Amino acid sequence: MKNSNAILFCFIFLGITVSGQEKSIPSVKPNAIPIIDSTSIAQDSVLLSKTNEMLDEEQYWSIIEKSLKEYTDQEDQELFLVSEIEKLTPKEIIGFRLRTDKLLFDTYNQELWCAAFIMNGGVSDGDFDYFRCWIISRGKDVFYKAKTNPDYLINEVIANKESYQFEGFWFVAVSAFKNSTGQELYPYIDYEQFLTNDENYPLLDFTWNVEEPKTMELICPVLFKNLWK
Repeated sequence: MKNSNAILFCFIFLGITVSGQEKSIPSVKPNAIPIIDSTSIAQDSVLLSKTNEMLDEEQYWSIIEKSLKEYTDQEDQELFLVSEIEKLTPKEIIGFRLRTDKLLFDTYNQELWCAAFIMNGGVSDGDFDYFRCWIISRGKDVFYKAKTNPDYLINEVIANKESYQFEGFWFVAVSAFKNSTGQELYPYIDYEQFLTNDENYPLLDFTWNVEEPKTMELICPVLFKNLWK
């Protein structure tokens, strides 16, 4: 009888142990990806699902406006932006990048491409992306006025400046995410839901031709008059 009780006790003990272990295993969403959160001391890691949620637009522009108040040099502005974006949560950092991609998508048009060509003395596909990054980096007011009328950019022209591009701006959120989490940002973007990105730019129907400068003048008369050589 004692042996029987001992065996029964062992089975009960093992059952409780296994049950306790099963309850301690956290449930993980199918799209959840573990990342190391270097900003957290209390916990070693966090789970972040793929997202298509952009950062609030006013919060986005406030970060850029703050950078413009602090610095006029582009390299310093880039470093400042990275440091400010690092203060956001990992999801918000991704949201900053998604907001940038949306603004780039919204300005992918032949009129601004013409402005980019005139202001830079020529422009490739990649250069056009960095040109629009430069426009965004100049703040909300400049962005929306240039989006409506590319000739507004004459107000941003600086004497003897030859290039109006900001390649580093496109990667400020990527750098901030890497610094904050130790991970790459792109795997956390839900590209099935977030479609306003460079993979889905529309085909443009150009009505201007560099071989016929007058067609460029029709698009951006002010920029053409002052900058085309």
